[in-house]
Amino acid sequence: MSSVIRRLRGFATLAGLVALLVYTWGLLHLAGAFLEAEDGGTGSAPMPPCRGNEQVVHVIDYSVSWFPLSFDCEMKGGGSYPADVIPGYVNPVAAGSALAAVSCAVASAYVAELRLRAGARKGEAPR
Repeated sequence: MSSVIRRLRGFATLAGLVALLVYTWGLLHLAGAFLEAEDGGTGSAPMPPCRGNEQVVHVIDYSVSWFPLSFDCEMKGGGSYPADVIPGYVNPVAAGSALAAVSCAVASAYVAELRLRAGARKGEAPR
């Protein structure tokens, strides 16, 4: 196998692992916010993840988004705002790393195909 193909596959694997780790880190933050929101009892109103915003007095529920990760506080009258429970870098880094992983994997497959075709034109056996 060519060193170019090996490097592209290595970068694809590394970028995929980074995307997975960062997304998992965001899921942990989201799970913590979910547990806080579902915890009843003293101090549970208004919902702890939605605090820190002047609109918190209008919050009636919450919604969770998986792609991109977000925890949104739903308000009376139909509006919502995102709670700051997921670090701001999580979604861009996860998306960028996943895109880089796919790009490197496609590029390595393309380079491998080009080498096979060039070898077939020269009459060489594939390696």
